[in-house]
Amino acid sequence: MTVFLFHGGRFLNPRQSELRDGIEVLIEDDRVVEVSEGPIRSAAATRINVGGRTLMPGLIDAHVHIFLAEVNLGLLESAPLTLLSARATVQMRAMLMRGFTTVRDTGGGDWGMKLAAEQNIVPSPRLFIAGMSISQTGGHGDFRRRTQNEIECGCSTGLSCMSRIADGVPEMIRAVRDELRKGADHIKLMVSGGVASQSDPLDSIQFRRDEIEAAVEEAGNWGAYVLAHAYSAEAIRRAVSSGVRTIEHGNLIDAEAARLMAERGAFIVPTLVTYDAMRRRGERFGLTEYSRQKNEVVLEAGLRSLELCREAGVPIGFGTDLLGQLRDDQCREFLIRAEAMPASEIIRSATIVNAEIVQRAGQLGELVPGAFADLLVVEGDPYRDLGLFQNQGAQLSAIMKGGRFYKNRLPA
Repeated sequence: MTVFLFHGGRFLNPRQSELRDGIEVLIEDDRVVEVSEGPIRSAAATRINVGGRTLMPGLIDAHVHIFLAEVNLGLLESAPLTLLSARATVQMRAMLMRGFTTVRDTGGGDWGMKLAAEQNIVPSPRLFIAGMSISQTGGHGDFRRRTQNEIECGCSTGLSCMSRIADGVPEMIRAVRDELRKGADHIKLMVSGGVASQSDPLDSIQFRRDEIEAAVEEAGNWGAYVLAHAYSAEAIRRAVSSGVRTIEHGNLIDAEAARLMAERGAFIVPTLVTYDAMRRRGERFGLTEYSRQKNEVVLEAGLRSLELCREAGVPIGFGTDLLGQLRDDQCREFLIRAEAMPASEIIRSATIVNAEIVQRAGQLGELVPGAFADLLVVEGDPYRDLGLFQNQGAQLSAIMKGGRFYKNRLPA
């Protein structure tokens, strides 16, 4: 048994939005077993002096795509899955080194990559997967060229590393059951137009209510849930009224849709940094003119969507949705949100709220007895300076996941 005792630092409790001195934390194997205001006695423990730094839970990113290794998604259709997997391992390690000890993949990540993470074959965050996201014909997940003919199966989407096509209730039921069979933790539907896709208007509404309801029922039968890519207020209302649990992006939400989300207990996962990054660097990496035009629309509405959701009482998660060469901007999401939210709320989104989203409340996102020993030691107070999360984890003195150090530069 491996035992560590952390002492001598400040303890960040995101549930209470407080930073306290004198708290000690005892880790046994992969779990937190004791958190105490006084000294913890353990003859077996290796003592870790935090030295006045901040001890906090590991971060959670609730919207990533580990296989989307290019900003220009059209380049990925001809890429072998083995190559995408190899590139994904590099990205997964980079996310862990930025302090993200858990990520939720929202289209593409598969059971094999999840096993690789669980078995520590690659240094990686904990990985929750959607498998293939599900799109209607002509929807946000249909990347076929306009000149491409009818397809015989839903796998030929033009982006087969991320999405599949289903039209009508029977096809939806089959697609959801198939993704669950293959190990999906949650089901992703594309219910509105998107930025990166080339054939659908941003404000288009995708999937009928009966199709969405069928997906929700099938996911619920497995103890899973449905998340939906949605921008427009009408798409959000349709999804949430049909039982969708989390809305991804949601930039064009209105007050009515936000109130409905709050009433239904639905979460929203904004991904503001991806639009900022695509404006600054997208053209350089092949983002099309059409996508750049759509990007401007959602970029301008991003902070307002946060304000509407906060006013309505919608629980706000933390996501990034960065593609390919833009992924090094992951922690810039903290700084962008700071224009509309206090630091304590942003950190709570990236810990407590996201743990609820991935259905692991009390196990992830906080350091309490019984939780996984996923933690960071930060060189300063994140409540006062969100810049401590920038620079690819440079201000993180230690990173632990499951009781195992992946970075430790604390003095012996």
